[in-house]
Amino acid sequence: MAEITVQEVNKIARLARIKMNEEDAKKMSLELSKIFEVIDMLQEVNTDNVKETINVIDSFNLQVFREDSITDGNKQEDVLKNAKDAAYGCYAVPKVIE
Repeated sequence: MAEITVQEVNKIARLARIKMNEEDAKKMSLELSKIFEVIDMLQEVNTDNVKETINVIDSFNLQVFREDSITDGNKQEDVLKNAKDAAYGCYAVPKVIE
């Protein structure tokens, strides 16, 4: 991939509505160029005999999951301990709209 120019960075910044000074644009140009160099290197890796995977963890199917259970949390009293004022099991707040 060709080097990312400062003009291209400025164009992308303008399209994304990002304000960027010339010094930052130069830095970004170098950083993006390095990123694309790494991408080019990765694209050269031969993966012909590599099995495709959805999940890199082979033991994914061995993981034990608990059954989901629906509860109210049984924490209402604990939560309301932090409230300045509570009424009918809910936070009580000052009236805002007349």
